[in-house]
Amino acid sequence: MSNRFYLNKLAKRATINGRHVESVETPGSMRNNITSMAAATLRHVATGENQVSQGKHTDQVNGHLKIKEIPFKLPGKVYLDLKRGLDVAISLVAMGIFGLILPLLALIIKLDSPGPIFYSQDRVGINRRRNNRRFAERGKNDRRRVLQPGTPFRVHKLRTMGVNAEASGPQWASQNDVRVTRVGRFLRKTRLDEVPQFLNVLKGEMSLIGPRPERLVFVRKLENDIPEYHDRLLVLPGITGLAQVINGYDDSLDSVRRKVELDRRYIRNAGFLEDSRIIFSTVGVVLKGEGAR
Repeated sequence: MSNRFYLNKLAKRATINGRHVESVETPGSMRNNITSMAAATLRHVATGENQVSQGKHTDQVNGHLKIKEIPFKLPGKVYLDLKRGLDVAISLVAMGIFGLILPLLALIIKLDSPGPIFYSQDRVGINRRRNNRRFAERGKNDRRRVLQPGTPFRVHKLRTMGVNAEASGPQWASQNDVRVTRVGRFLRKTRLDEVPQFLNVLKGEMSLIGPRPERLVFVRKLENDIPEYHDRLLVLPGITGLAQVINGYDDSLDSVRRKVELDRRYIRNAGFLEDSRIIFSTVGVVLKGEGAR
């Protein structure tokens, strides 16, 4: 859809795609400036540099376009507190049921392949410093490299791969991944391998619903290619989430871009209605065995 450009004479301001662009020029010179702004906006669209779609807007001051970032709204404290209570309650029930079937799962994992029953891995969690005033004053464009973009924690799962699965280095899971064991395919299809993460939820490191936690090595690879990647670290990571049920596993840079946009959408729209939709979608995905690798 092409950009539509309107002039509001009464307010002396222009609108690009429904977003206001203030003008401090005189009325006589406004038309020329608006024409140049429209051309610049179309160039941004053609070159993939349109900042409006990335949560930013432009201001016209003395004939120059200035990019201004729109604040990213986070979920409210009341919602987060209630969500935490539900996380704890659901996790206690889930861990109680899981404890009943764990001996059987442990036995078949051992019989299928040598190695431990559980698999642990370091992941990057919520960036609690974003709510810190000193951190906020530095801004997103600070050139100092942040050694740890989020709170590190250790995630727990049932082992679904061989013990030397990453002998050649970290890599994404692929379709029909040969590293996955026979029992591992069943555990991944039913999502039973994810159940131990309820322990991370009880510890406050994760939530039932949120962005999928990622390893630091992948965060470092992706943060430069996707400027908004760190936005998904503004809330607790989740066992399931909007991106998990819609986008599935990462397999390319484009799929990660889709995941980041879905995570950002969830954060903007976070609420119990949205969470309920994600839970029902997750149940459907599990019952159908969709997206397993």
